[in-house]
Amino acid sequence: MADHYFSRKPGVAARLREVEVELGGRRLAMRTSSGVFSGDGLDHATRHLLDRLDDEAPSVAPDPARVLDLGCGWGPIALALATHWPDAEVWAVDVNERALELTAGNAERHDLAVTTSLPEDVPADLQFDEIWSNPPIRIGKHALHELLLLWLDRLTEDGTMTMVVGRQLGADSLQRWLVDQGWPTERIGTAKGFRLLRTRRP
Repeated sequence: MADHYFSRKPGVAARLREVEVELGGRRLAMRTSSGVFSGDGLDHATRHLLDRLDDEAPSVAPDPARVLDLGCGWGPIALALATHWPDAEVWAVDVNERALELTAGNAERHDLAVTTSLPEDVPADLQFDEIWSNPPIRIGKHALHELLLLWLDRLTEDGTMTMVVGRQLGADSLQRWLVDQGWPTERIGTAKGFRLLRTRRP
């Protein structure tokens, strides 16, 4: 398995592509590249996650003030969050510098406000009302667990993290593990082999 999209600077040469993605009822032309996750276009798991975002019913709670796309790749989740919550402060985090450049360019192209950042450059005192993610399952269980606990601890008191995980990639065991760690996690949807999980603060 190639692991270049988990690297700070991908070793594979950049091969840019243009794709169209429907976000919030709009079809947006976006730039992708080799060397980032799903560089050929929108993957099925992320599409199911974005469908869930589109389906979210209006809440009696205030709209989130600050939201995070964890593992942004070329930016579809971040741009969807910025479209869905136009008044929110949207952050997009990735370890891959090429991914951050693509996300920033795609956001600017469509006049959407998104702050891109390496994980270590996110101010330590920032908390998030919403985290949405197609998490990097293939980095390995131990690294994934560390990643999730680190960012779950950035949730506000009433914050939630919503993520999509393949059933065959351990979604059910991950849900059990999160619960065992003291993070209440429920399955809020199932779509073609994928689980949509939502985690709340204890």
